[in-house]
Amino acid sequence: MRSNAARAVRSVLDNAEVQVVTVDLAAFLAGLELYDSRPDKAYSLTDCVSMELMRSLRIREVLTHDRHFEQEGFQILL
Repeated sequence: MRSNAARAVRSVLDNAEVQVVTVDLAAFLAGLELYDSRPDKAYSLTDCVSMELMRSLRIREVLTHDRHFEQEGFQILL
């Protein structure tokens, strides 16, 4: 299973249409602010950093089953 997952990730990374974005301190702090501002939600800090990074890149659609993204206004594609 792990080998298959690693192979799938490498395949995605080899795709010229995929952009890998490194999270810098500003992006992390924006995610932390969202995380702190939603005490009523079960969002993870990773979700919040992802959401804020996606907002900064004007990404509105997300390939996930995680309904937390939908609660924040993203369109879930799965």
